[in-house]
Amino acid sequence: MKVGLAIKPGTSVEYLAPWANQIDMALVMTVEPGFGGQKFMEDMMPKVHWLRTQFPSLDIEVDGGVGPDTVHKCAEAGANMIVSGSAIMRSEDPRSVINLLRNVCSEAAQKRSLDR
Repeated sequence: MKVGLAIKPGTSVEYLAPWANQIDMALVMTVEPGFGGQKFMEDMMPKVHWLRTQFPSLDIEVDGGVGPDTVHKCAEAGANMIVSGSAIMRSEDPRSVINLLRNVCSEAAQKRSLDR
């Protein structure tokens, strides 16, 4: 079993800190939870970056408004897991969107490992 904690936009990232060494994954919501198709909240990226800096081996997932136009920001901030619904389901070529999201995250992770 994997254990994760999620924070929504109004929750401070430091809220996760006491549990970060006991969980497998932290989810940073980049929209208000509840429904699809919302606009990506770029101001959540400092939360992702803080988690990556403080807990380098933690899986960090982002969910909300993530697609081809926003995935680079997520990956560069330190996310290594992406949830993307509308961007994939509304695409004329879902497979290419999935591959793009996967490749962007993989390239960012490789760059981080080289920078260490």
